[in-house]
Amino acid sequence: MLLTSVAIIGVFLLVFAGFIVKDVIVVRRSAGKLERYSFKESLCSYLMLLPAVALICIFVLLPIIYSLGYAFTDYYLLRPDDVHFVFLDNFKDIISNISARGNVYNAIINTAKFVVFVVPLQIGMALGLALLVNKKLRGMGVFKVLFFAPVVISLTVTSFLWSRILGGGESGLLNSFLVKLGAESVSFLFEPQQSMYWIVLISAWQGCGYQMLIFLSGLKGIDATLYEAADLDGANVFLKFSAVTMPGLRSVLTFVIITVFIGACKIMVQPMLMTGNQSFTITLNYLMYIEGYTYRWVGYSSAIALLMTIVIGAITFLQRYLLKEED
Repeated sequence: MLLTSVAIIGVFLLVFAGFIVKDVIVVRRSAGKLERYSFKESLCSYLMLLPAVALICIFVLLPIIYSLGYAFTDYYLLRPDDVHFVFLDNFKDIISNISARGNVYNAIINTAKFVVFVVPLQIGMALGLALLVNKKLRGMGVFKVLFFAPVVISLTVTSFLWSRILGGGESGLLNSFLVKLGAESVSFLFEPQQSMYWIVLISAWQGCGYQMLIFLSGLKGIDATLYEAADLDGANVFLKFSAVTMPGLRSVLTFVIITVFIGACKIMVQPMLMTGNQSFTITLNYLMYIEGYTYRWVGYSSAIALLMTIVIGAITFLQRYLLKEED
Protein backbone atom coordinates (compact mmCIF):
# COMPACT_ATOMS: atom_id res chain seq x y z
CA MET A 1 0.00 0.00 0.00
CA LEU A 2 2.85 2.37 0.82
CA LEU A 3 4.49 1.87 -2.57
CA THR A 4 1.15 2.35 -4.31
CA SER A 5 0.54 5.59 -2.42
CA VAL A 6 4.02 6.87 -3.27
CA ALA A 7 3.49 5.97 -6.94
CA ILE A 8 0.11 7.77 -7.08
CA ILE A 9 1.53 10.87 -5.39
CA GLY A 10 4.52 10.79 -7.74
CA VAL A 11 2.29 10.63 -10.82
CA PHE A 12 0.14 13.45 -9.47
CA LEU A 13 3.18 15.64 -8.82
CA LEU A 14 4.53 14.89 -12.31
CA VAL A 15 1.23 15.96 -13.84
CA PHE A 16 1.27 19.09 -11.70
CA ALA A 17 4.84 19.83 -12.82
CA GLY A 18 3.76 19.32 -16.43
CA PHE A 19 1.01 21.91 -16.04
CA ILE A 20 3.55 24.31 -14.54
CA VAL A 21 5.97 23.89 -17.46
CA LYS A 22 3.16 24.29 -20.00
CA ASP A 23 1.82 27.39 -18.28
CA VAL A 24 5.26 28.98 -18.05
CA ILE A 25 5.92 28.35 -21.75
CA VAL A 26 2.55 29.82 -22.78
CA VAL A 27 3.03 32.91 -20.61
CA ARG A 28 6.55 33.54 -21.88
CA ARG A 29 5.40 33.31 -25.49
CA SER A 30 2.40 35.59 -24.97
CA ALA A 31 4.22 38.19 -22.88
CA GLY A 32 4.29 41.57 -24.66
CA LYS A 33 7.29 43.84 -25.04
CA LEU A 34 6.06 46.18 -22.31
CA GLU A 35 5.43 43.33 -19.88
CA ARG A 36 8.20 42.02 -17.70
CA TYR A 37 8.19 38.27 -17.25
CA SER A 38 10.03 36.76 -14.29
CA PHE A 39 10.57 33.02 -14.18
CA LYS A 40 11.47 33.21 -10.48
CA GLU A 41 8.17 34.91 -9.62
CA SER A 42 6.16 32.32 -11.55
CA LEU A 43 8.06 29.46 -9.95
CA CYS A 44 7.58 31.01 -6.51
CA SER A 45 3.82 31.25 -7.12
CA TYR A 46 3.56 27.57 -7.99
CA LEU A 47 5.74 26.56 -5.05
CA MET A 48 3.32 28.43 -2.76
CA LEU A 49 0.51 26.35 -4.26
CA LEU A 50 2.41 23.10 -3.71
CA PRO A 51 1.47 22.55 -0.01
CA ALA A 52 -2.25 22.89 -0.79
CA VAL A 53 -1.89 20.62 -3.81
CA ALA A 54 -0.03 18.04 -1.71
CA LEU A 55 -2.77 18.06 0.95
CA ILE A 56 -5.45 17.62 -1.73
CA CYS A 57 -3.50 14.72 -3.19
CA ILE A 58 -3.02 12.95 0.16
CA PHE A 59 -6.42 13.55 1.78
CA VAL A 60 -8.73 13.74 -1.27
CA LEU A 61 -7.20 12.08 -4.32
CA LEU A 62 -5.68 9.04 -2.58
CA PRO A 63 -8.88 8.05 -0.67
CA ILE A 64 -10.93 8.39 -3.87
CA ILE A 65 -8.57 6.17 -5.86
CA TYR A 66 -8.28 3.57 -3.09
CA SER A 67 -12.05 3.50 -2.59
CA LEU A 68 -12.55 3.02 -6.31
CA GLY A 69 -10.12 0.12 -6.33
CA TYR A 70 -11.45 -1.51 -3.15
CA ALA A 71 -14.96 -1.61 -4.63
CA PHE A 72 -13.83 -4.52 -6.83
CA THR A 73 -12.09 -6.48 -4.06
CA ASP A 74 -13.00 -8.48 -0.95
CA TYR A 75 -10.87 -6.24 1.26
CA TYR A 76 -11.44 -7.04 4.95
CA LEU A 77 -10.01 -4.51 7.39
CA LEU A 78 -8.45 -7.10 9.70
CA ARG A 79 -6.74 -8.86 6.78
CA PRO A 80 -5.10 -6.02 4.82
CA ASP A 81 -2.57 -8.37 3.21
CA ASP A 82 -5.16 -10.87 2.03
CA VAL A 83 -7.04 -8.94 -0.66
CA HIS A 84 -8.47 -10.57 -3.77
CA PHE A 85 -9.95 -9.06 -6.90
CA VAL A 86 -13.60 -10.16 -7.10
CA PHE A 87 -14.67 -7.94 -10.03
CA LEU A 88 -18.47 -7.38 -9.77
CA ASP A 89 -19.27 -9.70 -6.84
CA ASN A 90 -19.81 -6.82 -4.42
CA PHE A 91 -22.27 -5.19 -6.78
CA LYS A 92 -24.10 -8.48 -7.25
CA ASP A 93 -24.41 -8.75 -3.46
CA ILE A 94 -25.83 -5.24 -3.33
CA ILE A 95 -28.44 -6.05 -5.98
CA SER A 96 -29.33 -9.27 -4.16
CA ASN A 97 -29.72 -7.33 -0.91
CA ILE A 98 -32.03 -4.84 -2.61
CA SER A 99 -34.10 -7.66 -4.08
CA ALA A 100 -34.41 -9.27 -0.65
CA ARG A 101 -35.31 -5.88 0.90
CA GLY A 102 -32.34 -5.95 3.23
CA ASN A 103 -30.29 -3.13 4.74
CA VAL A 104 -29.32 -1.65 1.37
CA TYR A 105 -32.97 -1.47 0.32
CA ASN A 106 -33.93 0.20 3.61
CA ALA A 107 -31.02 2.63 3.32
CA ILE A 108 -32.04 3.64 -0.21
CA ILE A 109 -35.68 4.18 0.80
CA ASN A 110 -34.76 6.18 3.90
CA THR A 111 -32.21 8.30 2.05
CA ALA A 112 -34.67 9.01 -0.77
CA LYS A 113 -37.39 9.87 1.76
CA PHE A 114 -35.04 12.24 3.57
CA VAL A 115 -33.91 13.96 0.35
CA VAL A 116 -37.44 14.35 -1.04
CA PHE A 117 -38.72 16.03 2.12
CA VAL A 118 -35.72 17.94 3.46
CA VAL A 119 -34.62 19.66 0.23
CA PRO A 120 -37.83 21.66 -0.45
CA LEU A 121 -38.45 22.19 3.28
CA GLN A 122 -34.97 23.51 4.03
CA ILE A 123 -34.86 25.71 0.92
CA GLY A 124 -38.35 27.07 1.62
CA MET A 125 -37.44 27.87 5.23
CA ALA A 126 -34.17 29.52 4.15
CA LEU A 127 -35.88 31.65 1.50
CA GLY A 128 -38.64 32.69 3.91
CA LEU A 129 -36.13 33.71 6.58
CA ALA A 130 -34.04 35.59 4.00
CA LEU A 131 -37.09 37.56 2.86
CA LEU A 132 -37.90 38.31 6.49
CA VAL A 133 -34.45 39.55 7.60
CA ASN A 134 -34.06 41.49 4.33
CA LYS A 135 -36.74 43.92 5.50
CA LYS A 136 -35.39 47.18 6.90
CA LEU A 137 -36.86 46.91 10.37
CA ARG A 138 -35.31 47.62 13.74
CA GLY A 139 -33.80 44.58 15.42
CA MET A 140 -33.53 42.42 12.29
CA GLY A 141 -29.80 42.00 12.89
CA VAL A 142 -30.56 40.15 16.12
CA PHE A 143 -32.97 37.80 14.36
CA LYS A 144 -30.39 37.18 11.64
CA VAL A 145 -27.90 36.00 14.28
CA LEU A 146 -30.53 33.85 16.00
CA PHE A 147 -31.59 32.19 12.75
CA PHE A 148 -27.95 31.45 11.88
CA ALA A 149 -27.01 30.19 15.36
CA PRO A 150 -28.00 26.51 14.78
CA VAL A 151 -25.53 26.33 11.88
CA VAL A 152 -22.65 27.27 14.20
CA ILE A 153 -23.53 24.52 16.67
CA SER A 154 -21.98 21.16 15.88
CA LEU A 155 -24.33 18.70 14.20
CA THR A 156 -23.29 16.13 16.79
CA VAL A 157 -24.32 18.43 19.65
CA THR A 158 -27.59 19.33 17.91
CA SER A 159 -28.48 15.68 17.34
CA PHE A 160 -27.66 14.80 20.95
CA LEU A 161 -29.79 17.66 22.31
CA TRP A 162 -32.79 16.78 20.16
CA SER A 163 -32.48 13.12 21.12
CA ARG A 164 -32.83 14.25 24.75
CA ILE A 165 -35.80 16.45 23.91
CA LEU A 166 -37.62 13.78 21.88
CA GLY A 167 -36.45 10.80 23.94
CA GLY A 168 -38.91 8.10 24.92
CA GLY A 169 -40.39 7.76 28.38
CA GLU A 170 -40.31 10.46 31.05
CA SER A 171 -36.57 10.97 30.47
CA GLY A 172 -37.38 12.92 27.31
CA LEU A 173 -38.04 16.61 27.87
CA LEU A 174 -41.11 16.77 25.63
CA ASN A 175 -42.53 13.54 27.04
CA SER A 176 -42.13 14.82 30.60
CA PHE A 177 -44.42 17.75 29.74
CA LEU A 178 -46.92 15.42 28.08
CA VAL A 179 -47.04 13.18 31.15
CA LYS A 180 -47.59 16.17 33.43
CA LEU A 181 -50.48 17.25 31.22
CA GLY A 182 -52.04 13.80 31.59
CA ALA A 183 -51.14 12.49 28.14
CA GLU A 184 -49.28 9.28 27.39
CA SER A 185 -45.60 9.39 26.52
CA VAL A 186 -44.77 9.06 22.83
CA SER A 187 -41.69 7.41 21.35
CA PHE A 188 -40.98 10.10 18.75
CA LEU A 189 -37.67 8.75 17.46
CA PHE A 190 -38.43 5.03 17.56
CA GLU A 191 -41.76 4.91 15.76
CA PRO A 192 -41.03 3.51 12.28
CA GLN A 193 -43.74 5.64 10.68
CA GLN A 194 -42.60 9.01 12.02
CA SER A 195 -38.96 8.87 13.15
CA MET A 196 -37.50 9.88 9.76
CA TYR A 197 -39.84 12.88 9.57
CA TRP A 198 -38.56 14.14 12.91
CA ILE A 199 -35.01 13.85 11.57
CA VAL A 200 -36.11 15.79 8.46
CA LEU A 201 -37.52 18.63 10.59
CA ILE A 202 -34.43 18.82 12.79
CA SER A 203 -32.05 18.75 9.83
CA ALA A 204 -33.98 21.46 7.97
CA TRP A 205 -34.02 23.65 11.09
CA GLN A 206 -30.31 23.14 11.71
CA GLY A 207 -29.15 23.87 8.16
CA CYS A 208 -31.51 26.52 6.82
CA GLY A 209 -29.56 29.40 8.40
CA TYR A 210 -26.62 28.87 6.05
CA GLN A 211 -28.81 28.92 2.94
CA MET A 212 -30.59 31.97 4.40
CA LEU A 213 -27.35 33.96 4.16
CA ILE A 214 -26.84 32.81 0.56
CA PHE A 215 -30.36 33.88 -0.39
CA LEU A 216 -29.87 37.15 1.50
CA SER A 217 -26.76 37.96 -0.55
CA GLY A 218 -28.78 37.24 -3.70
CA LEU A 219 -31.59 39.53 -2.55
CA LYS A 220 -29.10 42.33 -1.95
CA GLY A 221 -27.97 41.99 -5.57
CA ILE A 222 -31.45 42.58 -7.06
CA ASP A 223 -31.86 46.12 -8.41
CA ALA A 224 -34.26 48.10 -6.19
CA THR A 225 -35.58 50.02 -9.20
CA LEU A 226 -37.25 46.81 -10.41
CA TYR A 227 -39.42 46.78 -7.28
CA GLU A 228 -40.17 50.48 -7.76
CA ALA A 229 -41.28 49.83 -11.33
CA ALA A 230 -43.45 46.96 -10.14
CA ASP A 231 -45.08 49.27 -7.56
CA LEU A 232 -45.84 51.81 -10.28
CA ASP A 233 -47.48 49.05 -12.33
CA GLY A 234 -49.68 48.15 -9.36
CA ALA A 235 -48.11 44.75 -8.69
CA ASN A 236 -48.95 43.13 -5.37
CA VAL A 237 -46.54 41.22 -3.12
CA PHE A 238 -47.02 37.90 -4.89
CA LEU A 239 -46.50 39.39 -8.37
CA LYS A 240 -43.32 41.14 -7.26
CA PHE A 241 -42.06 37.90 -5.76
CA SER A 242 -42.76 35.86 -8.92
CA ALA A 243 -41.75 38.50 -11.49
CA VAL A 244 -38.80 40.19 -9.76
CA THR A 245 -37.48 38.23 -6.78
CA MET A 246 -37.44 34.70 -8.20
CA PRO A 247 -35.85 35.62 -11.58
CA GLY A 248 -33.22 37.60 -9.68
CA LEU A 249 -32.48 34.59 -7.47
CA ARG A 250 -32.34 32.04 -10.29
CA SER A 251 -28.59 31.42 -10.21
CA VAL A 252 -28.53 31.47 -6.40
CA LEU A 253 -31.45 29.04 -6.25
CA THR A 254 -29.67 26.64 -8.62
CA PHE A 255 -26.58 26.64 -6.40
CA VAL A 256 -28.62 26.16 -3.22
CA ILE A 257 -30.68 23.29 -4.67
CA ILE A 258 -27.57 21.39 -5.79
CA THR A 259 -25.65 21.91 -2.53
CA VAL A 260 -28.62 21.03 -0.31
CA PHE A 261 -29.34 17.93 -2.40
CA ILE A 262 -25.74 16.68 -2.16
CA GLY A 263 -25.64 17.39 1.58
CA ALA A 264 -28.95 15.59 2.11
CA CYS A 265 -27.67 12.49 0.32
CA LYS A 266 -24.76 12.31 2.77
CA ILE A 267 -26.87 12.26 5.94
CA MET A 268 -25.34 10.07 8.63
CA VAL A 269 -24.82 11.85 11.96
CA GLN A 270 -28.49 12.43 12.80
CA PRO A 271 -29.73 8.81 12.50
CA MET A 272 -26.51 7.49 14.06
CA LEU A 273 -26.82 9.56 17.23
CA MET A 274 -30.60 9.87 17.50
CA THR A 275 -31.85 6.37 16.68
CA GLY A 276 -28.80 4.15 16.18
CA ASN A 277 -28.72 1.24 13.75
CA GLN A 278 -32.46 0.99 13.08
CA SER A 279 -33.86 -0.30 9.80
CA PHE A 280 -36.37 2.55 9.58
CA THR A 281 -33.72 5.31 9.84
CA ILE A 282 -30.55 3.78 8.40
CA THR A 283 -29.21 5.73 5.40
CA LEU A 284 -26.70 4.93 2.68
CA ASN A 285 -23.90 6.95 4.24
CA TYR A 286 -24.56 5.36 7.63
CA LEU A 287 -24.69 1.91 6.03
CA MET A 288 -21.30 2.50 4.41
CA TYR A 289 -19.92 3.39 7.84
CA ILE A 290 -21.41 0.26 9.42
CA GLU A 291 -20.15 -2.07 6.70
CA GLY A 292 -16.70 -0.49 6.58
CA TYR A 293 -15.92 0.17 10.25
CA THR A 294 -18.30 -1.97 12.30
CA TYR A 295 -18.27 -5.12 10.17
CA ARG A 296 -14.93 -4.12 8.56
CA TRP A 297 -15.93 -5.10 5.00
CA VAL A 298 -14.17 -2.23 3.28
CA GLY A 299 -14.63 -3.70 -0.21
CA TYR A 300 -18.40 -3.99 0.14
CA SER A 301 -18.61 -0.53 1.71
CA SER A 302 -16.56 0.96 -1.14
CA ALA A 303 -18.90 -0.65 -3.69
CA ILE A 304 -21.89 1.05 -2.03
CA ALA A 305 -19.97 4.33 -2.04
CA LEU A 306 -19.17 4.00 -5.74
CA LEU A 307 -22.80 3.34 -6.69
CA MET A 308 -23.95 6.21 -4.49
CA THR A 309 -21.42 8.57 -6.10
CA ILE A 310 -22.55 7.62 -9.60
CA VAL A 311 -26.23 8.17 -8.76
CA ILE A 312 -25.65 11.48 -6.96
CA GLY A 313 -23.38 12.72 -9.76
CA ALA A 314 -25.92 11.81 -12.44
CA ILE A 315 -28.77 13.54 -10.59
CA THR A 316 -26.59 16.61 -9.95
CA PHE A 317 -25.70 16.97 -13.63
CA LEU A 318 -29.37 16.51 -14.51
CA GLN A 319 -30.29 19.28 -12.07
CA ARG A 320 -27.69 21.60 -13.59
CA TYR A 321 -29.06 20.85 -17.05
CA LEU A 322 -32.69 21.44 -16.07
CA LEU A 323 -31.96 24.56 -14.02
CA LYS A 324 -29.47 26.19 -16.35
CA GLU A 325 -30.03 29.81 -17.23
CA GLU A 326 -31.02 30.87 -20.72
CA ASP A 327 -28.45 32.73 -22.78
